[in-house]
Amino acid sequence: MRLSIKQLHYAVALADHGHFGRAATASNITQSALSQQIALLEDICRVPVFERGQRPVAPTPFGREFLARARQLLADAEALESFAQSASGQPGRPLRFGLIPTIAPYLLPAIYPALGKIMPTVAFHAFERQTDGLLSDLIEGGLDLAMIATDIPDDRPLTGEALFSDPFVLAAPAGAQIADPVHLSGMTRDRLLLLEEGHCFRDQALAACGLDRDGQTHPFSATSLSTIVEFVANGQGITLLPAISLRKEGADPRVAIHALEAPGASRTLSLVWRRGSPFEALFNDVAETIREAARGQLAEPVPH
Repeated sequence: MRLSIKQLHYAVALADHGHFGRAATASNITQSALSQQIALLEDICRVPVFERGQRPVAPTPFGREFLARARQLLADAEALESFAQSASGQPGRPLRFGLIPTIAPYLLPAIYPALGKIMPTVAFHAFERQTDGLLSDLIEGGLDLAMIATDIPDDRPLTGEALFSDPFVLAAPAGAQIADPVHLSGMTRDRLLLLEEGHCFRDQALAACGLDRDGQTHPFSATSLSTIVEFVANGQGITLLPAISLRKEGADPRVAIHALEAPGASRTLSLVWRRGSPFEALFNDVAETIREAARGQLAEPVPH
C-alpha cells in the first residue's frame, strides 16, 4: 500500500492544528475519518508519526522529518498542478489570497469588487494571518498570493511587487493638548498603545518612535487596531495608525488624528508570490488592480 496525497494533507493539517477535531474541520472530513487515515499512514510508515499522549498532538522525531518532506512534496505537487493549468493563463481553482490583519479590514472592501470587475473569470479566497504565517504558507503552497507590509525576504523563494506607501498618523483622544505636527522622538512608552507581539505593525510603530522593541511598553496590547482605537477614544493612551485605516478608525469623533513631523513614518505594502509561479503575469495584473483600488482608500488627506 502506498501513501496518498490526501493522507499527507491530513498529516500536515494535524501537525498545524495540534488537535484531531480542528484538523478534521480544516480538512472537511469527520474526526473519525481523519483518525483512520492517520492510523493508516502510520501503518504504512511502520512507526508512529504523532505522539498521542501529548496535548497538543505533536510529531515524533521521525514525524518531524516525515512532515518536512511531506510539506515539500505537497508544495511540489501544487506547483505541478499550477504548471499544468498555466497553458490557459489562469488557475483552474480559486486563488488563495492572504493578508495581514492591519491590511485586510481596510482594503478588502475595495479590492474584492475591483478584482471581480477586472478579472471576472478568476475567483479569490481571502485568508487573514500574521506575516510569518503568510510567508510560510506561500512557500509550502498553502497560499498563492499574500499582501504584506514588510520587505520581500530575499532569503526565501519568493518574489513580488511593491504596491504603494502607507504613511502613519498619530491617533489621540479628542481634546488632548497635542501640537501638530507631532514629534515622534518625544513619544513616551507609557502612553503608546500597541498591537500584541507578532504583528509587524507593532515593530514598525516602535521603530518610528525610536523605541527599543524589547523595552517596557504600555501593559495593554491588542489583536486589532479597532480595539486600540477604542482605548484611545476612552482616554487610555495614544497610538499610530496607517493611513489606509483612517476611513474606518479615524471616524470616531472622540479620536483626533494628528500628522507627523517630516519626514514622518510609513510602511510599504507589497504583493508577494512564489518565485517561478506560472501565473506571474496574472499576479502582476492583480498588483496593478490593487494599486488602482487603493488610490480611493488613500484619497482622504492626512491631517496637517
